[in-house]
Amino acid sequence: MRKNLPGAPPVAIRVAGLRVVRGGRTIISGLDVDVPAGSVVGLLGPSGSGKTTLMRAVVGVQDRVSGTVEVLGEPAGSPSLRRRVGYVTQDASVYTDLTVAQNLDYFAALAGVPSRGRKAAVAAAMSDVDLGGHEKQPVRTLSGGERSRVSLAAALVADPELLVLDEPTVGLDPVLRRDLWDTFRQLAASGKSLLVSSHVMDEATQCDRLLLLREGGLVADITPGALLEETGAPDAERAFLALIDAANAAGAEPPAREVRGRSTGGVHEPVAADRGPAGGVAPGTAATDGTREEDAR
Repeated sequence: MRKNLPGAPPVAIRVAGLRVVRGGRTIISGLDVDVPAGSVVGLLGPSGSGKTTLMRAVVGVQDRVSGTVEVLGEPAGSPSLRRRVGYVTQDASVYTDLTVAQNLDYFAALAGVPSRGRKAAVAAAMSDVDLGGHEKQPVRTLSGGERSRVSLAAALVADPELLVLDEPTVGLDPVLRRDLWDTFRQLAASGKSLLVSSHVMDEATQCDRLLLLREGGLVADITPGALLEETGAPDAERAFLALIDAANAAGAEPPAREVRGRSTGGVHEPVAADRGPAGGVAPGTAATDGTREEDAR
């Protein structure tokens, strides 16, 4: 596997030459991108742009994948990543017939958290997502927003280094969205790395970096401030539309705008199909991860 160059900033995710084919259609073709460690990186783009597909490749559950995908220095989906990576799918991947605490205890056990430390891990995860007082409540009785927070807590319970969050704020009210983004910022401040997808452009300003996708290609790899400055747009949504319009006018995918240098290379490591909980994927994700045909995204 490739190591970081001396003096280079640490990289949480390294993707090189990623190609994904689904249903005879190429969803991602030749994608190259690095995700810096210790930051909140937003993965933005319209439906069908490849966001979910890229995230599934990162956590090692996407099939028909070729290219290099390295996560925390290991091939994506490696068993050694089970406790180091947390994955939150679009639909809450929790068991509705269990209580909140039972769900978290179960996911902690599957992630390999020792039994003597499991109670403290569950309490810490619940505190992180502000679910205190709901320990004994069956998940089926929770609101949609509360279920989303249980799913996030399930990803946090093993204290992962990297969180991969697929549209975690979709359908939530503005107050809960704000509170979750406050949580994401706190997690990054504690040293964790976050890759967060969204099609809500006003969330772009909450990120340290932005990866903007269009039709499986990287339109821009940029900071929010640089995005606004470069396009002259008053907000992130109009800035993104300006980049899309420019790409359409050119008639071809433009090279990704980058605010940092990167080197390419690495070992060709095809990503294995559906590895279950390896890489921190919540058990039952294969059946409940909300991947739909329109989510070739």
